[in-house]
Order: sequence, then C-alpha cells, then structure tokens
Amino acid sequence: MPATSSRTAGFGESVIRRMTRVALEHGAINLSQGFPDFDPPEDLTRALADTAAKGPHQYAITWGAANFRKALAEKQRRFMGIPIDPEKNITVTCGSTEAMMAAMMSVVNPGDRVIVFSPFYENYGANAILSGAEPVYVPLVPPDFDFDRDRLREAFRLQPKALILCNPSNPSGKVFSREELEYIAGLAEEFDARVITDEVYKHIVYNDSPAGHVYFAALPGMEKRTISCSSLSKTYSITGWRLGYTIADEKTTDVIRKVHDFLTVGAAAPLMEAAVTALGFPQNYYAGLLALYTKKRDVFLGALDRAGLRYTKPRGAYSGRAHINYDGSVSGRVSDAKGE
Repeated sequence: MPATSSRTAGFGESVIRRMTRVALEHGAINLSQGFPDFDPPEDLTRALADTAAKGPHQYAITWGAANFRKALAEKQRRFMGIPIDPEKNITVTCGSTEAMMAAMMSVVNPGDRVIVFSPFYENYGANAILSGAEPVYVPLVPPDFDFDRDRLREAFRLQPKALILCNPSNPSGKVFSREELEYIAGLAEEFDARVITDEVYKHIVYNDSPAGHVYFAALPGMEKRTISCSSLSKTYSITGWRLGYTIADEKTTDVIRKVHDFLTVGAAAPLMEAAVTALGFPQNYYAGLLALYTKKRDVFLGALDRAGLRYTKPRGAYSGRAHINYDGSVSGRVSDAKGE
C-alpha cells in the first residue's frame, strides 16, 4: 500500500481527547477539555426548538446565513469598536477550529514561518504544519506568562508570514495587556506580518486584569493586518453547535471563503438561525457571564489553596459549574471544576 502523508507523521492523538477518555474511564474530574458543563440560556434552547419545527433545514449561504452575519456584525461592532460589513468581512465556519485552519490556509504558503506563543492550544502547531508552514515557538514565561521582547523580535527577524495570538490565552489564562499588544502590532507592521487571533474567551476576562480584553484588530493600523477568529461556543455554552467565524478585510475574506467552501461547505443552517437570538442578548448577559466565571474561579482556586497546591491565578478563560440566567443572575452549584 502507498504510504500515508508525511505531514502527519509527527501527529499523535489529541492530549485533550485522550485525557477526557481516561477521565471518563476512571470516573475522574476532567480538567483537560474546556467546555461549559451546563445548559445554554433558555431563550436560546427555545429558539432551537422553534427552528427545529419551522426550519431552515437546507444549505445556507456558504459563508453564513445573511441574518446570522448581520446579527454577528452588529454585536461585534459594539464590542470591537470597528466597522464590520456582514457582506464583506465575515465568514461563518464550523467552529473556531475551522476558522483558524481556513485563516491559516488563506495566508500561509508552504515553507513560510508562523510564530506561536508557547504554551499553546495544541491545534496551532498542527494548523501550521498542515498548511506546509514551519512553526516558530516563543515561550510565555510563568508565573505571569510574559514574553521576552528581544526573543520575539528575533522570531520576527525570521520573516514569519503570521503570528498566532490567543487572547485570553489557552491554556495559561494570560490576558495580554494593551502595551504588550501594541508591541506585537509594531513588530507585525515592521516585518509585514499578519496576526491571526483566537478570541473565544473574549467575554471571560476577570476584573483583576487591568486592561480587560483588547481586540487586536481594533489597535491603530491593525484592522487590515488581522484575521480575528472566534466562536459562539464558550460565550453561550454551545460548544457542540460548532459555530465559529472569521472577521477580516474584504480581500482576505474572499480567500477565506474559498478555502472554507472546500473544507466544509458551510455551517449548520438551523443552528445559525437559532443562534441569532443569542447574538441579540443585552449587555447584562455578558456581565452575568463574567460574574458566573469569577465565582467559579474563586471556588476552584479556594480548593487549591486548601489543598496546599501552587498555581498561577488566571486572568481569563474558565472553570467550574453553575447556571447563568438570561437576566445575568447566577444560580446553581459551583463545583466539579472543568476547564482549560
């Protein structure tokens, strides 16, 4: 039989999926895979039930249903503070995983280099390799997971095509400061590189993070240099719906849409229809989400304190169990911490 592709020779089973399987096998608390183990808001599940009865059930527009993109553009304009045209700047994908892969394949050529901060979500290195690129790893140094500026500059001197920026960072919980982001932006400008962001935890940034979440695309001069990748998964507790997206300039979006079409054709039409409801949630929903995860973080870290275990206090991302209501209030129990 002919050999399989050499590009996958260094790949193993996902550590996250393997540890999830082991945890299930032994009845252990699963700290490896990040997902909210509670139901989505009731308004969203009711919208899904209504859509199941009424449709749509056939293909949507390849790059995303028009009403979904319109609602997403309105929501992200409010938070990002930059103009977003749903017809020219948004591509809806099957989760942020596909968003990252489509972004990478749209701007990276075989032989190019891509900078990846380490520790990193395991897909990033694989995305670069599958695109034929060489990942260049720059460490984030604990306990604060800062990066050495000279070392990052040295990485940029290798003329990378892009840098992958996960903010808030998975798995470290780091939230990059505005000053750090501006330094990265300066290097991207100086060395003519793109920045591909993963911002799935953008609404889970704790109040002890001084700058809150700063959208990289909103920095001066970065709007056309950035491909913003994200999803609805963590914000609305619908990781199984696999609704992600990219936001980019019109020329780059045209290419992303071509790649996306040949990767998955399109995201699920009934799920996009139902999710329009969530995209219209008021500001107090996001305030309630932050209150929920702040409470969960405090419970989990309190348990670590009592156990005498050392840890780095995360500035972003999540862990724990509870329930968030549409009005932003928190109920339910906070235990069985799970997260990344």
